[in-house]
Amino acid sequence: MVRSAILRIGHRHDRDQRVTTHVGLTGRALGADGMYLAADDPGVVESIEGVARRFGGSFFVRNNVQWKRCIREFQDSGGAVVHLTMYGLPIQDIIGEIRTREKVLVIVGAEKVPGEVYGLVDYNIAVTNQPHSEIAGLAVFLDQLYEGKELDLEFPDAEISVVPCECGKEMVER
Repeated sequence: MVRSAILRIGHRHDRDQRVTTHVGLTGRALGADGMYLAADDPGVVESIEGVARRFGGSFFVRNNVQWKRCIREFQDSGGAVVHLTMYGLPIQDIIGEIRTREKVLVIVGAEKVPGEVYGLVDYNIAVTNQPHSEIAGLAVFLDQLYEGKELDLEFPDAEISVVPCECGKEMVER
């Protein structure tokens, strides 16, 4: 199974904390190994790491990375870099090719992504060619990448596990 990580570009400390945290949490829940944050926001890191600690898994968060270096190093190690953008190729036309790669770095932008990104990446991918949430785009991308298998992920090291139930809320604490 292909391994994936997220690179969050354009995070603005005062405006994007909640959305960036949700990008990381979505990635964690849907099978990504970790997130590189191209900004300095220890609060976001702490929040995501706290969820990973309580709900399990080995999701990593790297704070204050240089995005160009992150892209270059990922490609140099044999990974493919995917930029999620409404201007890209339709996901349904290219996801099969991306699935053949050993590892994938998914770029998720916050504010306007530098134009240079479009030329540096291996794939510019659109989850529709309409404006919508970067969280939704990431979720759809990971679901397509893993063909729904990520929905069955289990986290055996979890301190807290949610018990699926038809009505109400049930959790088990270990």
